[in-house]
Amino acid sequence: MNSQKVVMNAVSTPKITSQPDIAEQERSKSAPTPAEIRQRAFEIHVERGGIHGCDLDDWMQAERELQEKCKDE
Repeated sequence: MNSQKVVMNAVSTPKITSQPDIAEQERSKSAPTPAEIRQRAFEIHVERGGIHGCDLDDWMQAERELQEKCKDE
């Protein structure tokens, strides 16, 4: 859950900013980002010979590999 902080600017219009809580920060350290998964899925796609129609399989494999890698670190 995000903590929210209201910040007033010069014309007194409230602006809400989100700040991640501690648990969310810890999760982000131990989980691969979508960009990392996308990159690895593309590498798997190329390794597979560029065969189309396997994008979900490539994504799931990339996600599993990267999650395992994060656990080991």
